[in-house]
Amino acid sequence: MPIGCLSLVAFFALLVLLPFFLADVMLTALGKLGLSAQESLLVAFMIFFGGAINLPVKRIPRETTIEHVPFGFLGFDRLLKTRSARQYTLIAVNVGGCLVPCAVAVYELMRLMNFGPAGVTAAIIASGINIVICYKLARPIPKVGIALPALLPGFVAALCAIVLLPQMAPPVAFIAGVLGPLVGADLMHLKDIANLDTPVGSIGGAGTFDGIVISGIIAALLA
Repeated sequence: MPIGCLSLVAFFALLVLLPFFLADVMLTALGKLGLSAQESLLVAFMIFFGGAINLPVKRIPRETTIEHVPFGFLGFDRLLKTRSARQYTLIAVNVGGCLVPCAVAVYELMRLMNFGPAGVTAAIIASGINIVICYKLARPIPKVGIALPALLPGFVAALCAIVLLPQMAPPVAFIAGVLGPLVGADLMHLKDIANLDTPVGSIGGAGTFDGIVISGIIAALLA
């Protein structure tokens, strides 16, 4: 087989295997959080498919008109030439990228409550540190939204959890990994959305593997 064809076959093979690899990584991380195999599969399913659902919560009026591509976040903007103009920025909450990870974080916090005050205290301290770091690192990007280094919040959350409560590091890391980008990058920078030329500001909605999901999963894996 020619070298060029071999490279092409290898590329498509990696493309096919990548979703299975990501799914395995996610299920492994969720398993470390005390979820059963069935529960982990359900959460992963909700994250994957919930990533396509944005729940509108607020409209921010604008003086200028912005072009909106309804299916752009799914990659269908070239296939479906639908365009619309709007004079507002829509603030939305993504189901798979925000609500589902937050629900898991609440579940993990309840588990830590059974461990005693040390568990909750560790989660609060680790989350506070990660929130501050995410707030400092997050940057508003025109036509995109709030950008944050994808891997760093997860590493910070895992390190804090291992230092503060090594025997229950995965749940502490996951909580801090979720709250860091959610509060520090998204919620605390909502005021910046009004100054960006973006039609939709989706909390947790930059694709399936948004910063909130990535941070939580990496933190749980490393802890």
